[in-house]
Amino acid sequence: MAIQKFLKLVEIQTKAASMIPFLLGTVYALFRFQQFNASHFGLMLVSLLSFDMATTAINNYYDYRKAVKKHGYGYEVHNAIVQYNIKPSAVVAVIAILLMLAVGAGILLFLKVGLLLLLLGGLSFTVGILYSFGPIPISRMPLGEIFSGLFMGFVIIFISAYIHAGERFASLTLTGGTAVLQVQLVEVILVFFVSIPAILGIANIMLANNICDMEDDIENKRYTLPVYIGRPNAMILFKMLYYAAYLDLIVLCALRVHPVIVAFVLFTFLPVRKNIKRFTDQPTKQFTFGLSVQNFMLTNAARIVALGLAAIMMM
Repeated sequence: MAIQKFLKLVEIQTKAASMIPFLLGTVYALFRFQQFNASHFGLMLVSLLSFDMATTAINNYYDYRKAVKKHGYGYEVHNAIVQYNIKPSAVVAVIAILLMLAVGAGILLFLKVGLLLLLLGGLSFTVGILYSFGPIPISRMPLGEIFSGLFMGFVIIFISAYIHAGERFASLTLTGGTAVLQVQLVEVILVFFVSIPAILGIANIMLANNICDMEDDIENKRYTLPVYIGRPNAMILFKMLYYAAYLDLIVLCALRVHPVIVAFVLFTFLPVRKNIKRFTDQPTKQFTFGLSVQNFMLTNAARIVALGLAAIMMM
């Protein structure tokens, strides 16, 4: 398969939704605990990126197989299988290879880190597969925003910090046939609140996608959140999630969980607000959907830079 077809099949431009939380969790561990493990970082990078690409390919393959409406931008251009006339057997082969890479790197990482990683990784893999595959995929239900936000926003950040800091967050051990879970509750709560802008930003990427696809989704029997609550309410929710993310940043800075330098991230509100207006004025997959990805990148990449600088200043 040509590289251009492969990159379109896995929608490589959307991988920021997993890579940004991965990097955010890494710099958080570096800032909070001054911990970094290069081999753990590399293995998680391979596993996470491979799995993210695999789930996107599965989603495109499933949409191709289940499509009722077979014309229009969403089907003829957005789906790489149709656009490039890719053989379904080639798509299945790509999915299998990516899943093997993801599982292989994940197992190696589990052997280095411990049982808790196996539990969290296994749960993430299960949700990722069910998101795009099965009798009723999560992506075809009004739960897509919740699951994508929590698992790609919080769980990835937690795991990417945990592989460096380990027991400073939690541990799971087997003692005489008994599983013993120990959790540093304050640290887990803190990392959850640190994750909120990423959780809401990823949820908004999914929400924007579903708003743009409402008409096609109804015809293809995909009953997403905007289909249930209606476009006007979905637009209001889209705005509110961004405002909640900035409120979380203000609280974290006020409580000194984030260093003062992170307050400069608040300046990203100006371009983000402009993008919100552009999207709500004309919500289309072709012209404005990418603004939700841009907003996510602006707010969270800026936090990565700020936390990274704070970590360097502490060395």
